[in-house]
Amino acid sequence: MNTISQQEALVYIMVTMAAADSSLSERELSRIGNVVDTLPVFAGYSRDQLVETANDCTAILNDPSGLDRILEIVQDVLPERLHDTAYAVATEIAAADLHVEQEELQFLQLLRDEFDLDKLVVAAIERSARARFRLAQ
Repeated sequence: MNTISQQEALVYIMVTMAAADSSLSERELSRIGNVVDTLPVFAGYSRDQLVETANDCTAILNDPSGLDRILEIVQDVLPERLHDTAYAVATEIAAADLHVEQEELQFLQLLRDEFDLDKLVVAAIERSARARFRLAQ
């Protein structure tokens, strides 16, 4: 497999998070597009590339060792300065459908371990996501 870009690695993380519970909701897919459209880390990454990148990621995930391969790929591609960004975009997708499934929590744990993220950083990212997706009721 060819080396992927940092932006593609972040898309891999978002797609993997969306697929973690075996159900890609419309809210999750919409949120992935919104993240790509709005975050500065995706500058220069065309939304037109998103479908191809998502399909590439899905093909890898369909392999029995796909999750391990995804984690290996993103760890190889993403510099340490983007590890918290990777966790943040994963959390954003997990929160998008207003309910986080056990499989999604497990993937977040894998990312925390893989990237050796500071507990305070993780708590801040998760708190921020809860605040953004809180219902008014």
